[in-house]
Amino acid sequence: MNASSFVFYPIVSVLYAALAAYFWRTRWRTSAPAEFVRSDRSALEHLMVLVPLVLHAMLLFNSVVAGDGIHLGVGNAISTIVWLTVAIYWLGNLFYRIEGLQALVMPVAALCAFLPALFPATRALPNTELPVFQVHLMIALLAYSLFTIASLHVLLMAVIENRLHGGGLPAALQQLPALLTMETLLFRIILAGFVLLTLTLATGAIYSEELFGKAMRFNHKTVFGFLSWLIFGALLGGRWLYGWRGRMAVRWTLTGFLVLVLAYVGSKFVLEVILGRT
Repeated sequence: MNASSFVFYPIVSVLYAALAAYFWRTRWRTSAPAEFVRSDRSALEHLMVLVPLVLHAMLLFNSVVAGDGIHLGVGNAISTIVWLTVAIYWLGNLFYRIEGLQALVMPVAALCAFLPALFPATRALPNTELPVFQVHLMIALLAYSLFTIASLHVLLMAVIENRLHGGGLPAALQQLPALLTMETLLFRIILAGFVLLTLTLATGAIYSEELFGKAMRFNHKTVFGFLSWLIFGALLGGRWLYGWRGRMAVRWTLTGFLVLVLAYVGSKFVLEVILGRT
């Protein structure tokens, strides 16, 4: 990582943090004036998010892609997943009224955007020249991003439900769709993530077969990956068969996401940061 990247990463984090503070002040405070939720202001806010998003993408490309391959250490991996999360959210906000997520997504982005500067990748991943590995990696990152959005979405639903019982919804939450509509959107996100997670496991098996001569290697990534797949599959099955919703959806979504984090990001953090291996 060059010196200019190290300088610009804090700038991206500060921009995300400024947006987080802005959305918190104008959306989540119960006393927020109604003028902050006008559609003309929302269009300007949408463009505001694009500024750190584009700068973040440029920095990640410079940090991840190099002549010797793909550098995806724990810092780059988390930052890339968060960038994809913000990008998917930004696109989704064009079609769905999910503005309440702004105050949840931006602080996460502010914290994680700077990680490549703190934990730089010292060498490229092996075998990144293989097309099947490149496809596997991209699908896996997209799956992580969708489940990150699903986790934030389910937390937002829990906040709304709690505020409904306690009274006094912030301005942003008053503008969101009904809980049932948000619940439907949640399970659409989980279904899309589940499809991508299935493809991740399938392409991983193909990659393993091509490289090691066997379709599956029994390690922590495989165990946690399949466990998260089973959890999200059970959640979708419970939704279809028994109409699971509410707290049941919250518990299963967050549990599945935690297991998925342990499958790749958690293991890389332990190996690279705690044990000092690359």
